[in-house]
Amino acid sequence: MRGLGAGRRTRRTLARGGSGIAAELNLRLGAWPGVKITPMFGRWGYFVGPRLFACFPLRAKDTDLWIRLSRDDQRRAIESGMVTPHRRMSASGWVESRVENPSQATRALGWLKRSYETAKHIVEQEERR
Repeated sequence: MRGLGAGRRTRRTLARGGSGIAAELNLRLGAWPGVKITPMFGRWGYFVGPRLFACFPLRAKDTDLWIRLSRDDQRRAIESGMVTPHRRMSASGWVESRVENPSQATRALGWLKRSYETAKHIVEQEERR
């Protein structure tokens, strides 16, 4: 049987918790109660319990923030013009927004907070069952 070897090294960006806008989002969202942040498939995944509520690219040159909203919030967010329906997962409430600078990240926090609150509520309901 072959050994697994030493494995890959953790990239410095991952060890530091991201860079650029990703680092800022990780700091802000990581301070919210119950939020876990983990790299997955080239993105930072933001979770409440097992529920993914948003994700942002690991690479600094990628800027598309994905946010999962309730149907009503998704409609309002799209009408606001700040986000667009996600190109593949809009039927599940996902929207996307370009976040290229700190002021855009600050504006996105309102929708991220709504997404977080919805995910937290769903997780709490599932735990009560």
